[in-house]
Amino acid sequence: MTTITAVDVLDVRFPTSVTADGSDAMNKDGDYSATYVVLRTDDPEQSGYGFTFTIGRGNDLCVAAAEQRAAPLLGRDVEDITSDLGGIYRELQSDSQLRWLGPEKGVVHLALAAVMNAVWDLAARRAGLPLWKLLATMTPTELVDAADLRYLSDVLPRQEAIDLLTRKAGTREERIAQLEKTGYPSYTTSAGWLGYSDDKLRTLCQEAVDAGYRHVKLKVGGNLADDVRRCAIAREVIGDDAALMIDANQVWDVPEAIDWVGALAEFKPLWIEEPTSPDDILGHARVRRAVAPIGVATGEHGMNRVLFKQLFQAEAIDYCQLDACRLGSVNEVLAVLFMAAKFGVPVCPHAGGVGLCELVQHLSVFDFVAVSGSLDGRVTEFVDHLHEHFTDPCVVRDGAYVLPTRPGYSARMHDASLAEYAFPDGSYWAGRSL
Repeated sequence: MTTITAVDVLDVRFPTSVTADGSDAMNKDGDYSATYVVLRTDDPEQSGYGFTFTIGRGNDLCVAAAEQRAAPLLGRDVEDITSDLGGIYRELQSDSQLRWLGPEKGVVHLALAAVMNAVWDLAARRAGLPLWKLLATMTPTELVDAADLRYLSDVLPRQEAIDLLTRKAGTREERIAQLEKTGYPSYTTSAGWLGYSDDKLRTLCQEAVDAGYRHVKLKVGGNLADDVRRCAIAREVIGDDAALMIDANQVWDVPEAIDWVGALAEFKPLWIEEPTSPDDILGHARVRRAVAPIGVATGEHGMNRVLFKQLFQAEAIDYCQLDACRLGSVNEVLAVLFMAAKFGVPVCPHAGGVGLCELVQHLSVFDFVAVSGSLDGRVTEFVDHLHEHFTDPCVVRDGAYVLPTRPGYSARMHDASLAEYAFPDGSYWAGRSL
């Protein structure tokens, strides 16, 4: 019997604020950070790696919460845990005292994601499969058993979810073969951070075009005159036949969002992302009606499946941008994928953060292979930052994610990166004025 003997939880922070990487109208000086979890066993060949994403101060709070979340795993049989991934999720998620601090939102939910991401990584490694393929080998019933469908039965009864998956089960291999040839379509945000100069914006947009991207996203919402100028630069470089997306990162009230997007409509954006508070479902619906045919996208701060249920019910979004670390790991992601497929809303996961690209590639591939069966309107975010710190970094070629082939959830960081960027004692941070 292999057992979990230790759980390491590290506060890892990268100084992205120095170069304005990741800067937007709401978050001007973030240091991309990870609450990094390692599940260790008495077999040195079996460990699980996971994390959740934050942007600096407060990551230590998430570390403390993850230690609490992971404590029930110590001494447990790995086979028992990985053979019932729905059961272990529900056990950890149902801790009544920790739930009170959420429930199912905020730091304690981010921490649950970090721990369960490590559990799913461990399960995939034990199976010798990349996470997307582990999911793609599961039957419809097994997938529904793993998903968190609590509070969703009014829109997605259990049998309906099974039927939805069953309709696609017989053709999974055809879609896997398709992605092996084409990859999964992506868009780049790396050109458009708000803190970049016009010259850098122009250069990076051209590099994106040269690299094969047909979708480019810009941050907006700081100053309207600046946004008009920057959108004009981007549109000039990428041309009229490429897609331009804009992202306000929640900075506007609803009327302001409508007016501001109207002022940028001449640049024909495909979508406006996070136009207002991520919790304002009816506000998103109002914005969507007012700015059409420009689409509305949101979800990176969608804290749980119930919020997504209501976004779908209210017809408030055109694109679902679920986050692999804001939701409660794969278990809750599955539920959102099922609902998105039912409501016909394309899933375009958020990946603007350290390690998120490594995770969401698996989710997008699985969605196409086993859930939606479609690439229409679907494009997954890519940011070209910090991949060198992962042992199994994602690969994007000609504007498309190459299918991951190595076992696991692509979440493991290099030991050298941890030694340098662990906070506050890693070699980069030690001795700095914090």
